[in-house]
Amino acid sequence: MRILIYSYNYHPEPIGIAPLMTELAEGLVAKGHQVRVVTAMPNYPQRRIYDEYNGKLYLTELINGVAIQRNYVWIRPKPGLIDRILLDASFVLISLVHALKGRRPDVILLTVPPLPASVPAALLGWLHRCPVVLNLQDILPDAAVHTGLLTNKRIIAIFEKLEKFAYRTATKISVIADGFVDNLVGKGVPESKIALIPNWVDVEFIKPLPKENNYFRAAHQLDGKFVVLYSGNIGRTQPLTTLIDAAARLRHIPDISVVIVGEKEAIDDLKLYSQKVNAPNVLVQGFQDRKKLPELLAAADVGLVMQKENVISFNMPSKIQVLLASGRAILASVPASGTAAKAVQHSGGGVVVPPEDPEALAAAILDLYQNPDKAETLGQQGRQYAIENYSFEHALEQYEKLFDEVRLH
Repeated sequence: MRILIYSYNYHPEPIGIAPLMTELAEGLVAKGHQVRVVTAMPNYPQRRIYDEYNGKLYLTELINGVAIQRNYVWIRPKPGLIDRILLDASFVLISLVHALKGRRPDVILLTVPPLPASVPAALLGWLHRCPVVLNLQDILPDAAVHTGLLTNKRIIAIFEKLEKFAYRTATKISVIADGFVDNLVGKGVPESKIALIPNWVDVEFIKPLPKENNYFRAAHQLDGKFVVLYSGNIGRTQPLTTLIDAAARLRHIPDISVVIVGEKEAIDDLKLYSQKVNAPNVLVQGFQDRKKLPELLAAADVGLVMQKENVISFNMPSKIQVLLASGRAILASVPASGTAAKAVQHSGGGVVVPPEDPEALAAAILDLYQNPDKAETLGQQGRQYAIENYSFEHALEQYEKLFDEVRLH
């Protein structure tokens, strides 16, 4: 098949949807398909176009057999409402022009967010008379409204119309968690139009490694410590001040270290907050090279998932699969009725505690510290679950089957 992937994020961006879409595109190429990716100039998580791509309106690259059409976007590190509108508008308009340059695809896969990208994808599908598979990584505008990113009622109304347009014009909608299915069905989307394909993890790349002789532990004097690690996006849905407050309650136990790894713009504020609440047991570091991710995860005894209490059925952190594959216990400070809690509980690889509750989080950390066998068992169960349920090969087969289905429909 000729497959066009319309994804705002792609390699070399290190976290979020970019590594997943890169693995999917390259996996499809390895299966004999022709894959073209329409994407933005790399800018995440710094929200600044990478130096080697700066100053270009458009660029085509061929990497590992994938033709990548990169497009300029208006991006600012601290965007206001106008900046966000210009970001979406620049991607929609510029990417559409360049997406038209290429052979007719047999199928289009569109990842959302951003939601406005559904417009050029639908137009391309109509022009080429080919099916469009809408891949939902977050449900917008629910996520933006609940986290306070969108507050203007007119803008919210526009996004709600865009959401209905995206669902109506898609041939099929692939979602990453069962909570997403419930959300869409509640909005009138026929269940027959929805395919549940969870995000995956490369279990050969992310795997259990020894804590001994670990580069990250050695570099930060963590040898012999019980390390609780949060690594990933630091945004509106991740209340990391809760984690720091929990760490402050454990400062009397010198063997416990809380480590936060994230983008530089966010970690500076967290360092200041750690000082403010007197949490000297918190180590805050910038992102590591993705090649070092398996060793970073292996430095931990426990991996953290953090969400605010209003994040329920519109967000599913892809870090859950990654932490499970790493063979470390998960501690999830997330809503009990949300998609993340269900995923952790079903895996048998972690413990769920109420979100935005430093006391509960500190108690759970202390329990795993005092019961290392429990942490070890959770890690082993999680690893096994990841191999059986979240392998890349399984997800790749499901996407191939879905593309075949919509193409022949």
